[in-house]
Amino acid sequence: MTTSSPSNVSPGPEPAEQDSDPHGAPAVKRRFAFPSAFTVLAAVTVGVWALTFVIPAGRYDTEDGGPVPGTYHPVELTTGFWDRLRDLFLAPVNGLYGVTDPESALTAPGGSGDFAGAAGVFLFILAVGAFITVTMRTGALTRGVARLAHRLRGHRTLLLVVLLTVFSLGGTTYGMAEETLGFYGLMIPLMLTLGYDRMVAATVIMVGAGVGTLASTVNPFATGVASDSAGVGTGDGIVLRLVMWVCLTALAAAYVVRYARRVLADPARSLVPVTEEDRLLGSDAQEAEQLTGRQRTVLWTFAGTFLFMILAVVPWADLHITFLPTLGWYFPELAALFIVAAIAVGLIGGLGEKGTATAITSGAGDFVGAAVIVMLARGVTVVMNNAAVTDTVLDGLHSAVSGASSGIFGILMFLVNIPLAFFVPSSSGHAALAMPILAPLADFAGVSRALVVTAYQSASGWVNLITPTSAVVMGGLSLAGVRYDRYLRFMAPLMGALLVVIAGFLAIGATLD
Repeated sequence: MTTSSPSNVSPGPEPAEQDSDPHGAPAVKRRFAFPSAFTVLAAVTVGVWALTFVIPAGRYDTEDGGPVPGTYHPVELTTGFWDRLRDLFLAPVNGLYGVTDPESALTAPGGSGDFAGAAGVFLFILAVGAFITVTMRTGALTRGVARLAHRLRGHRTLLLVVLLTVFSLGGTTYGMAEETLGFYGLMIPLMLTLGYDRMVAATVIMVGAGVGTLASTVNPFATGVASDSAGVGTGDGIVLRLVMWVCLTALAAAYVVRYARRVLADPARSLVPVTEEDRLLGSDAQEAEQLTGRQRTVLWTFAGTFLFMILAVVPWADLHITFLPTLGWYFPELAALFIVAAIAVGLIGGLGEKGTATAITSGAGDFVGAAVIVMLARGVTVVMNNAAVTDTVLDGLHSAVSGASSGIFGILMFLVNIPLAFFVPSSSGHAALAMPILAPLADFAGVSRALVVTAYQSASGWVNLITPTSAVVMGGLSLAGVRYDRYLRFMAPLMGALLVVIAGFLAIGATLD
């Protein structure tokens, strides 16, 4: 994937603050940088391992894979310090392909028993990354959005709604995030030409994709990983998530359109006043190139792959829809689907054999970070399970929420995930870390585990709309030339509205579950 150079769409970054040392040489002030998700999860792994020596060991009796309420009891561990130290050392490996022995309930590489690692999710993330990168390399996606924008440029409000919805579709289906950075060079001149400001250009992209991710329906990096960690199917709970996506996308579009109309009527009310450079940039906007036949086919193949994924994972029989087959596909089949689709898109898009292979390798490499984060987070779960403290934590959380109605339970799950989302901004890492502990609480509350998945991804998406630890947010604002404080000022009312609406949906969903 290629992105537009920041110099083409926004002023250069402000110079770093400098002081002079006693010898007269300038010294750059270092600003605090929040650690990456890798560092956070590594610290969490060590911290959790240390806590396992303090937290009492205990387990629930299980039935059909879930804990039985009222059966929590202390257990005596047979593992010593060196065994526990080995668990810490092997945590990432266990997170990828550890196997749980049915007799000892301990997870270790190799052996026989129930597979506990995230290898299936790991490969699936790489396959999706390859597919998305190959599609971007063909140029079809970027040119398709450009053609859509120029075709609707005479209908300002409709254009804003359609573009925001397109980015929201990307968010809800495959967690569109870093891919959005390639669209700022297109969107900013277009919006300036139409009489809007840079804030409108930035938020059509960022809020659109962000709200779509917040209300993910089949997003493999949020819904998929969380559902796997919670022990439910990706299609479970899709009706509630689909209704949320429609309503929240409409709310976000209405909010952005309201601001855009205000700026159009009175430019002085803009949070990012238009400069003379912006006027020149807007006047230089050119007509988008026509889509070739290859690119049209690529776009249809791209959309068709995600539509087939939805068909394959949704349990249609449970929804009493009999004319669609319930395929029951899971990560192995879906990984194969995206690998085959990546090859097909590359060849259709004219990349050739070598170009397609290079794009697939590059795409898998670009997404290996997300896959490793899932592996690390799953390793934390293995450390807790081997020390038999997972059920102890679960029992404590159960005591905290016991007596709460199902509606309140849904809201509490949303609120609990908000601080976790800030410290672990990776949606897939957050899911793999939190779901094994939080999902079983749904069994005690008498609601579906899918509701906890929906609550988690709503909290993760809500926080990631504004978090300064997100490269998508800070990188997008840099490309758009929008100051972070002004973006926060723009987002504050929308964040409050989203918080209330999400809580309402989760309360209703839990009550009707």
